[in-house]
Amino acid sequence: MALATAIGVTAGCSSAALPTPPGTAASEGGAGSESIEQILADAPVADPADLPAGSRMATIKQAGTLRVGGTTTAALFSLKDPITGKTTGFDAYLAQLLAKYITGTPSVELVQVTAQTRELLLQNGTVDAVLATYTITPARAEKINFAGPYFNSGTSILVKKSETTITSPSDLAGRTVVTQSNSTAVNTLEQLVPDAKLLLLETNDQCVQALRQGRADAYVLDQAILVGNAERDPQVKIVGQPFTEDPYGIGLPPGDAQFKTFVNGWLTKLIDAGLWDRVWKASVGTAIEGEPPAPPVIGSAAGS
Repeated sequence: MALATAIGVTAGCSSAALPTPPGTAASEGGAGSESIEQILADAPVADPADLPAGSRMATIKQAGTLRVGGTTTAALFSLKDPITGKTTGFDAYLAQLLAKYITGTPSVELVQVTAQTRELLLQNGTVDAVLATYTITPARAEKINFAGPYFNSGTSILVKKSETTITSPSDLAGRTVVTQSNSTAVNTLEQLVPDAKLLLLETNDQCVQALRQGRADAYVLDQAILVGNAERDPQVKIVGQPFTEDPYGIGLPPGDAQFKTFVNGWLTKLIDAGLWDRVWKASVGTAIEGEPPAPPVIGSAAGS
C-alpha cells in the first residue's frame, strides 16, 4: 500500500515534511530515481573567494575531508549497507554535497553520534557538522549553531502491526513508551502524556527492538525516523497524525557565524538549482509516492 501524498505537519503549511502514512511504505516509489553520483556530478563547488584564509571552510578544504557527525541506522536518511559499506539517504547525500562544495570532492568522514553526543562533538571540534535528523530548538541553539532548516518532520507513534488500541498521544496514558534519550520526544511526552511510563534508550535500533520484544507499547520519535523503520520492518507500523513540528537543521560549531552563513548560502544554492528535490527523490522519495514537497524557508525555525 502506498504512502499518502506528502503534506505539511501544520495545516496549511507548505514544507518539507513526510506524509502521514496509513501503515506501510510504498514499495515502488523509488523506481527510476537517479543515483547520488549523477546528482554529485551537477553539484556546485564553492568559489575560492568564499573560502578565505583562516576560515573554517579553508581548514576543511586543506584537510580534504568533511568530518560529519551522523548515524548509520536511519533508513531513508543515513543507513549503511553492510555489504557495500556505503551509507545512503537524505542526510548522507547532503553531507557528500557539502563536502564537494567545500573540498571539490564528496569526501566525508562519518563520526557516529547519538542524541546525547551531538552538541559535545561540535563543541570540542571532533566534527565539522552534524547531519543526523537533528531538530532545531532554541535550547540546543544556545550550545551550537544551526544552518537551515532543510527538512520538516513531526513527532509520531510507531507500534506493532497487530496493535489496534493506540492511534493518538492520549492513548499512551499509562502505557510504556520508548524513545531516544535526549530527543525532543522526551519533553513532548512529558508535556502531553505525563502519566506515560518512559523507557529511554540510546539508539533507534534499541528502541525498535524494545517495541518488538514487548518491553514497550509504542515508540515515539520524529516521523522521518519512524517511516524508515516501517519501511524496513514489516512487523511495525505508524499510526495517527504527527503532533509536533520538528525542523531539521545542520548542526555547526558554536561561535562561528561565518561558517553558518556559508552553509546557509550553500543550502540556498541547492534549493534554487533543484538539487534538493533530486536528493529527496533519490532517498525519501524511494519510499513515498508523489513529487517532493517545498523545502522549508531557511532561517524560519526558532533557533536557526
